[in-house]
Formats: sequence, structure tokens, C-alpha cells
Amino acid sequence: MASKTDWKNAAAPTLADFEIIAAAAWERIQPEFREVCGDLVIRVEDFGLDEVLDELGIESPFDLMGLYQGVSLDKKSVLDVPREPDMVFLYRRAILDYWTESGEETLGEIITHVLVHEIGHHFGFSDADMEDIESEVTH
Repeated sequence: MASKTDWKNAAAPTLADFEIIAAAAWERIQPEFREVCGDLVIRVEDFGLDEVLDELGIESPFDLMGLYQGVSLDKKSVLDVPREPDMVFLYRRAILDYWTESGEETLGEIITHVLVHEIGHHFGFSDADMEDIESEVTH
């Protein structure tokens, strides 16, 4: 018989909880991959900004689980003017919504998937490349 969860005292994972899970996923990524990321910043927010959603043509903030913001390495030049650091955003509420609907993946697996996918955009990788990297991180 399965034990019952005391839902009365349960709480959704916080932004800080997500940061811990994302940091653990980051550490599982191959060191040579992390080194090339350089000063990439990983941020956890509840939702994407309205301006970002509008720019991407996304109506519901629950439809955006992550975002890479910056210039991918395949498009950078040594002649580029210094700018803000490249960032990966993980959107807590959208990820939690997906997690509760999917029921098949752990929260850590979903956060890892979104993180690897968005970092892949930093490198200009294809979806197939990102799947290969993710399979090495999760196994």
C-alpha cells in the first residue's frame, strides 16, 4: 500500500528549490561543455516577461518553460561590442504546470531537459544535438 502524502502541509518547489535542481543538472553536464559556456548565467523566474511573450507570439505564460537570451556562440564575433552576459531563463510556474500534467517525468528531469535545450541554443545546436547531450546528462 502506498503511503499518503500530507498535502495540507505540502508546498510547491520555490524559486530557490529550482535553482538547486538547476545547479545539480548543470554539474552533471560534461565539464568541457560547461567550460565553453563561459559566463553563461542561469536564472529562475516564475514567468517570462510580457514583452518576451509578446515578441515570441506566446499567449499564455504557461507555454514558455525556458528561454535563451543572448547571441549564440556560432554567431558571435571577436569584433562584437561587449554586452550583457548570455542568460538561460527557467520559468518555474510553466515547468511546474508541465510537470503536474505529464506525470511521467520527475521535476529534475524536466528542469534538466529545459536547461540543456536552452544551453543548446547558446551553442546554436540542433534539437538532435541537444537530445544527445541530454541523454548523457540524465544517464
